[in-house]
Amino acid sequence: MYRIGAGQVLVQTVDFFTPVVDDPYLFGSIAAANSLSDVYAMRARPVLALALVAFPTSVLPVEVLEQILRGGADKVAEAGAVIGGGHSIDHDVPIYGLAVTGTANEADLTRNSGARPGDALVLTKPLGVGVTVSAGRADSIAAQGVSGFFHRSLLSDAAREEAGRTMAALNRGAVEAMEGFDIHSATDVTGYGLLGHAHEMMEASGATAQFWVDSIPLLSEARRFAARGIAPDGSRVNVRNLRPRSEVGSGVTDDDFLLLCDAQTSGGLLVALPAEQAEAYAIRCRERGAESASVVGRVEPRGDFPLGIQKQKKKQKQKESGRTS
Repeated sequence: MYRIGAGQVLVQTVDFFTPVVDDPYLFGSIAAANSLSDVYAMRARPVLALALVAFPTSVLPVEVLEQILRGGADKVAEAGAVIGGGHSIDHDVPIYGLAVTGTANEADLTRNSGARPGDALVLTKPLGVGVTVSAGRADSIAAQGVSGFFHRSLLSDAAREEAGRTMAALNRGAVEAMEGFDIHSATDVTGYGLLGHAHEMMEASGATAQFWVDSIPLLSEARRFAARGIAPDGSRVNVRNLRPRSEVGSGVTDDDFLLLCDAQTSGGLLVALPAEQAEAYAIRCRERGAESASVVGRVEPRGDFPLGIQKQKKKQKQKESGRTS
C-alpha cells in the first residue's frame, strides 16, 4: 500500500503461474482473477494491470498465446479495470499473470489483522480446487500414456466445469457486499489453504479461529478425491505445517483436515465480522454471485492453539434466565 494523499492509497500486487487447466482462454481468465484477488482482499478497486507472460513459441502455436491473453483481458474488463501493457519472454513452459494496481480510501481498507473474539468467519468460495485440479492433471497424464489402454477419467465433465467456473470467478461481489457491514479483517484463500491463511489472520490478530467442518462449502467431488489420496504437494505440505498448530476435535478425519489445508487457486475471501451480521453478509454475497458464501466458524480469545477444528457447530447452552433470590 502507498499513500497518495487526501486519504487515498494505491494497492499493488503481482502474481503468475503455469496452467491449471487445458483450455488456454480459461487459464487466462483464472490467472487474471487470481491476480486481482489480492486487491479485492484489501477492499480496493482494481484500475490498471500489466500482463506478465512466458511462452514456448517454438512448441505451441501463437493462437494459444492469443487465447490466454484474451481470457485475461476479458476478466480484467469484467473487473472494471484495463490492461495497459506488459512484458513477455520466450520460455519452455507457459506462464501468465498480472501486476495489478488498485485504489482505495485508507479508512476502508481491510487487512488480515483485526479479527476480534466474538466475530464470525465467512468463507465466500468453496474449497477443493487443489484436489480437483490434481485429479484433472492425473487424467491428462493418463491420456498421454500407452495407447490401447482404457483410462476411466477421475474427473467428470461437470466437476471440471465447476472447478473452472469457481477459479475464474472474481471476488468483486464479496467485496461489494461488504458495504454497510463492520468488516474487521479479511484475506483471500490461496496456496496455504483455508487453515494457512486463517493462521496468518489469527497470528496477526492475537486470537484463535474455530472452524466447523460440516459448515464449510466444498466443490462437489472434492471429498471423493481426498478419500482416494489425490492432492497436490502443496496441500500435503500445508497439512504437515498446520497440524501442530491446530486443535482437532473428535470426529474430524484426515480427509477433513486435508481439505481445510487444500491449496487453492483463485480462492475466495475469509472475512471476520460481528457474529450478528455474519449471516446477512453471507446472504448478500450469494445475491452478488458468491453462491457458496457461508458462515464457517468463529473467532475466540487466543488459546493454546491459533486454530481449532470441530466436526460441527456446537449448540450453545441457553443461559439461565434470572437469578435466585
